[in-house]
Amino acid sequence: MGRPGLIGMAARTAVVAGTATAVSGNVQRRQANRAQQSADADAYQQQQQQAEYAAQQPQYAAAPAPAAAPAADDLTAQIEKLATLKTAGVISDAEFSAAKAKLLGI
Repeated sequence: MGRPGLIGMAARTAVVAGTATAVSGNVQRRQANRAQQSADADAYQQQQQQAEYAAQQPQYAAAPAPAAAPAADDLTAQIEKLATLKTAGVISDAEFSAAKAKLLGI
């Protein structure tokens, strides 16, 4: 047997090209599946993070409410400090009255 004829060469080329196309198609499908799985995993993770964030929001929103009580305590403590300074003779009655009025917003 000698060299293959024109038809034999065409058939061999067709087989090689067909095999390459099939392999290429499989590779593309596999890559597309992996990309889709990765995208699905990312979307799921993002949903979980958003759910955790949303669950934490009420905790953060409720925290500032008790801040009103310390402000009143702070005001009382400042007036007591002024009274102590007045009693010690560091500030006068007029200075005490002016500072107290300033603290009370009068």
